[in-house]
Amino acid sequence: MASPGESGGREQWPLWEVFIRSARGLSHVHAGSLHAPDAVMAVRNARDVYTRRNEGVSVWVVPAAAITASDPDARGAFFESPQGKDYRHATYYSEADAVRHL
Repeated sequence: MASPGESGGREQWPLWEVFIRSARGLSHVHAGSLHAPDAVMAVRNARDVYTRRNEGVSVWVVPAAAITASDPDARGAFFESPQGKDYRHATYYSEADAVRHL
């Protein structure tokens, strides 16, 4: 018998990332991951695992292999503003006295 981490010669089901929207008008939020043979079964399993208490109104599943992400270790260089581009931030602008609704 193969241990839980080994496939024992069988192919492992693909990994799916699960996103749940808890109420209308809210954004979907990453809830977790699960393995399933196809998208239909992934949605059903996600519903059973992540919305047991009727907290969801919508479920999205995405194959984990289809997600491309930035490197968390390179976050400083990746997210910092380029030098000389301060105008991209609202702090660069002054508030006009003539515009009362701001």
